[in-house]
Parts: sequence; C-alpha cells; structure tokens
Amino acid sequence: MLAPREIDEYLLPTERRVIRVRQHWAVMMNHVSSTSLFLLALVIGERLLPDSVLIDNLVWYLALVAVLRFTVLTILWWIERIVITDKRVMLAQGIITHNVGMMPLGKVTDLTFQRTLGGRMFGYGTIVVESAGQIQALNRIDYLPRPEEIYEALSELVFGEKGRTRASGMLARPRWRR
Repeated sequence: MLAPREIDEYLLPTERRVIRVRQHWAVMMNHVSSTSLFLLALVIGERLLPDSVLIDNLVWYLALVAVLRFTVLTILWWIERIVITDKRVMLAQGIITHNVGMMPLGKVTDLTFQRTLGGRMFGYGTIVVESAGQIQALNRIDYLPRPEEIYEALSELVFGEKGRTRASGMLARPRWRR
C-alpha cells in the first residue's frame, strides 16, 4: 500500500481539521528575484564575452539549470501544506521524500506572533510555537497567510475552554462531495 498523498489522509478519525493552508506566495519572491538576477547576469556576461560556441553552450546549460531549480522550488512550495487540527499542528513537505512534522497542541506552552513590514504589506506573518523545554518538529512557521486569523484560531484551540472553541473550520474550505 502506498503512503498517503494528501495531508488530510494523515488525520485521525477523531480529529477535526481547523486550518489548512500553504505558505504565502511571498516566500517565492526570493526565488523569483535570485533566478531573475542570475539569468540577467548570464545574458550580460554572454554579451560582454567574445562570441564562442563553448560560451553559448555554457550559458544555455546554466540558464536551463536555473529554470529547473526554480521549477522544483515552485513545486515544493505548491505541495507544502500546514494543517492545524483540534489536536495537533502538522507540516507536510517534499516531493520524493515526503516529510510530515507534527506537534501536539497539548505540548504548546507559548505562542508568539511576528509580522515584519513586508508581512504587513503583503499579508503574511510568522508564528513561533513553543513547548515545555523541548525542541519539536514544528517550532517556527514562516510566511503564513492571514496570520491574525490563524493565530487567533490556534490560541483558542490551545488556551481556550475545551469543547467550546469558535475555531470550528475557521479557515478550512468545505469539501464538496458528489
């Protein structure tokens, strides 16, 4: 039997998914800018160097590697999911090797919400999840979209009155069944 392909397949029957998101698209801006600058440097370098078949081939292969790297990074961003249930926080990532990091909500002792100027402008933030003296698989989640909503829902799940939280599917989109 194959391993689950979707992170929802890792959920227990007794768990309720509250939040399911991927990192904000702003995380890709670093990859876009570095790839663009590299390609621009290749074009400028090719124009300044003397014409040669070797240089043309080298520039073409370097550009191909840069585009393939960007494609792989985009696929990794698209596949990565952050899921918060009423019992745990999970992060699934990877193409060939699929990794699922998990932290039980019962171990959470402190939540920290951080937002940079860029995060305020583009709508992302960071949540730092701390546990009692242990380093967990998930302790810092960067580039979260709608971080205020996620922080409020997570705070309510961790520190709210059990069984009486408002965070019932706050950010989870309903799944239509046929």
